[in-house]
Amino acid sequence: MQDLPIIQKTYDFIKWYIPILNRLPRDHRFALGERITNNLYDLLENLIRARFDRKNRAERLQEINTQLDILRYQTRLLYDFQLIAARRYEYANKQIDSIGYDVGGWIKSVIS
Repeated sequence: MQDLPIIQKTYDFIKWYIPILNRLPRDHRFALGERITNNLYDLLENLIRARFDRKNRAERLQEINTQLDILRYQTRLLYDFQLIAARRYEYANKQIDSIGYDVGGWIKSVIS
């Protein structure tokens, strides 16, 4: 069985983001870094669950949209605390937006 492109995109984003979070200063790594890490893993799990849960798919996808919005704000906090460079912040936002765009398309296909 082949992965959906959104699942692979999220998986690749996690592989890129986690090493950055692991290098955060100790006081941020165990607070904000850990929350972002958990949110990323939950995001991947929820995408996989949505793939197989036809009955609750629309609700799951709405939850994923909320998770993405939280992730946007958490990433912005990293940038505002000067814990990541501007180029990494921009890349992370592009990836989050791309995943969000795919989720939006998925929601439209489920609703129609």
